[in-house]
Amino acid sequence: MSRALPKYDKRRVTLIGGAAALVLSGAVITGSALAGEDSEGGGTDARTLAAPGTISCPDVASQLPVVPASAQAEVDRNLTLLQTQIQEANKRLTDTVGQGGPNFVDNAILGPLKDKRASTIERIAISIGRTAEKPAGLDSLAACTLTQ
Repeated sequence: MSRALPKYDKRRVTLIGGAAALVLSGAVITGSALAGEDSEGGGTDARTLAAPGTISCPDVASQLPVVPASAQAEVDRNLTLLQTQIQEANKRLTDTVGQGGPNFVDNAILGPLKDKRASTIERIAISIGRTAEKPAGLDSLAACTLTQ
């Protein structure tokens, strides 16, 4: 009768799993330590550590025509959502100071914010358009800028 080792030896699996966890955590720690450095290894510069600024978006509420009573609740909900989107983008801007390259804010924060705002503004226009004339030209209010 053969006395071959069992397919899964508990000690072996535990030892290999522990070693893998140790290597993985070391890679994560090293990666986060090097995240702020540029390719020359000089670390972060003064521009990266500067205050991130705030995101400024056009006011949609002031550009709306008279909102029918039947659409008022939905329009108010979407206007509140627009404010929430700006607050989330400002929080992300603050949380990601020093990350990414020169176009990080445009690509990772302002671009997605513009897309979210465009769809929310379109929902506002659709809700108004159900009972009155759908407002035109509101899509230009979707783009936001970074102010220092």
